[in-house]
Amino acid sequence: MAPTIKVGDTIPPATFSHVPYSPELENGLVCGTPVQLDIHKEWKGKKVVLFAVPGAFTPTCHVNHLPPYLEKYDEFKKKGVDIIAVLAGNDAFVMSGWGRFTGLKDKILALSDANAAWSKEHGLNSDRAPERTGRWAIILDDLKVQSIEVESAPGVSVSGADAVLAKL
Repeated sequence: MAPTIKVGDTIPPATFSHVPYSPELENGLVCGTPVQLDIHKEWKGKKVVLFAVPGAFTPTCHVNHLPPYLEKYDEFKKKGVDIIAVLAGNDAFVMSGWGRFTGLKDKILALSDANAAWSKEHGLNSDRAPERTGRWAIILDDLKVQSIEVESAPGVSVSGADAVLAKL
């Protein structure tokens, strides 16, 4: 299925759950409380990089996709990015655990698209496992899609941090 979202579109409405970072989460026995993030409300007027991975803690996502975004966080900020968010079909607690394990703290939001429901609706879920998000990246400016890149083969190329930085 091809993505239904195109450059120039307003990003379709979405409400994703996540566990907001707090210092208390440094204790591995604290779970936090998931909250709902309405992207049309929270991201209006902001420059956002939203990238998706098929799953938290999976090899390519964990080793090759997420870490460069964190390593290049300051470069994204210098290019005017207000928010960086990673999206996966895992639940909010797993995304929070992954975020804590990888040291995201408050730099990158770890968002849950439970069972890839939003991604499926917009042709952005995985072809191999429909309940998982695909691997892609979207640049938004005031909710308008400036760029959308979907990986067409295994691995990270067009949705990786370097490729997205080059488009900013």
